[in-house]
Amino acid sequence: MAQATPLLDLSPVSIGGNVITLRQGVLPRHREYLSRWLEAGMRMGLFDAEITPVDSGVTNFDGTTPIEHVLVWVRENPDPAYMLRPQGMRWVLIDHLRNHELGSYASFELALHTIRPVLPLAETYAA
Repeated sequence: MAQATPLLDLSPVSIGGNVITLRQGVLPRHREYLSRWLEAGMRMGLFDAEITPVDSGVTNFDGTTPIEHVLVWVRENPDPAYMLRPQGMRWVLIDHLRNHELGSYASFELALHTIRPVLPLAETYAA
């Protein structure tokens, strides 16, 4: 019996060397907004936040390079409660305690607003 052949195979092996993965990172404006958001949210249970640095010489066990992400602590727990990381041109919000994805957002600010709505949102955002 003949086997069906997929029309488009997107496995890592089939992607050629000329494809560049589009991935945004934490920009200086994100750092500034994170600082303002954290300060405004202290009264609402936010405790601390950390942007993890990326070491260029480190690779994950699967051969990929680690990406910069943001960890957020709340007053109720000594472990980080949330992780925010870029995925393509979006930001993924993860419940870090339960390792559960909460959503994917078009902007860094909107993802933080989902955790605690302590700053007003602007109408437009740039990547």
